[in-house]
Amino acid sequence: MSINRRDFFKTIGVTGMTIIGVNALGAPEAGENEPEFHGILYDSNICVGCLTCESACAEAHGLPVPTDELVAGKLRKTSETQRCAINAISTENGEIYVRNQCMHCNEPACAAACLTQAMYKTKEGPVIWREDKCMGCRYCMVSCPFDVPKFEYHSANPKIQKCDMCYDRIIKGEKPVCVEACGGALFYGTRREIIAEARKRIAENPELYVDKIYGETVAGGTGYLYLSPVPHEQLGFDKRIQNSSYPALTKGFLYAVPSVFVLVPTLLLGIHKATKSKQTKEEDHE
Repeated sequence: MSINRRDFFKTIGVTGMTIIGVNALGAPEAGENEPEFHGILYDSNICVGCLTCESACAEAHGLPVPTDELVAGKLRKTSETQRCAINAISTENGEIYVRNQCMHCNEPACAAACLTQAMYKTKEGPVIWREDKCMGCRYCMVSCPFDVPKFEYHSANPKIQKCDMCYDRIIKGEKPVCVEACGGALFYGTRREIIAEARKRIAENPELYVDKIYGETVAGGTGYLYLSPVPHEQLGFDKRIQNSSYPALTKGFLYAVPSVFVLVPTLLLGIHKATKSKQTKEEDHE
C-alpha cells in the first residue's frame, strides 16, 4: 500500500502539531480520573537468582531464552535479545542478586529526546516503543541515563528492544509476566502501593534493609523500585545519576526552540513513512 501526496503531508502536519504540543508544553497534567502510574518493586533480599523472570520474559516476547550462567562478578547485560538480566553481586553482606531492565522513569529522558513520540510514556506507567512512529534516529539510546534501549543492528527490519512492563497485559488488568513467574521478589501495583509496601518492609525488618528505596527519587522517580540489604552503590547502580528528572534540564530550551528543530524531524518522519510504504509495496510484488 503506497502513500499518496495528501496522506504524506497529512502525516507531516499531524505529527508536527503533536511534537510541538508535547515538546514545547510538556505532558498534560493528570486529571482526577486518570489512572496512577503502575510499577514493580524488586526485593533483593527475596530474590534467589533462579532466572525464572528472564525465561518468562523471553518466552512472552518471542526472544531466545538466556543460557549464560549466573556467576558472581560476571556482568550480564540487557541486549537486543534480552529485556531483563539478573546479576550476582559480591557485597559486604555476601552475594546478592540484582535485576536490570528499563526503569520506566516518571519523566523519561528517552521519550523527551524522541522527536516522533515513538518512545512514549503511557498513562498507566510503562514506557513503550512504538514501531510505526520510529524514524530510527536512536536519540532514545543516547539520552537514557540507565543505558536501556537496544537497537537490532543486525536485523533487516531493526527494532528498539527494551522492557515494556508487559504493557499489553497491564491494559487488560493483568500483571507483567515476570511478576507472575517470580516466587516473591517482584511486587506489582500502583507506584503509591509499591512505595508503601517498600516502606512497610523496611519498618518491619530494619535489620534486613537499607533505609532507602532506590528509584523513589532518582532521575525524577522511576517505575521500578529496589530494596536492598546493602547501600545501593554496592549493587552497581551509577552514582552519577541525578535525583531530578533529565527532561527538566531542557524545559527552558524547549520553550524557545526554533521551529526548524521540530519541522525537520517531522519531514524526515514523513519521508520515512513514505519510503517504508513503498518498500512494503515492492515486497508484495516480489
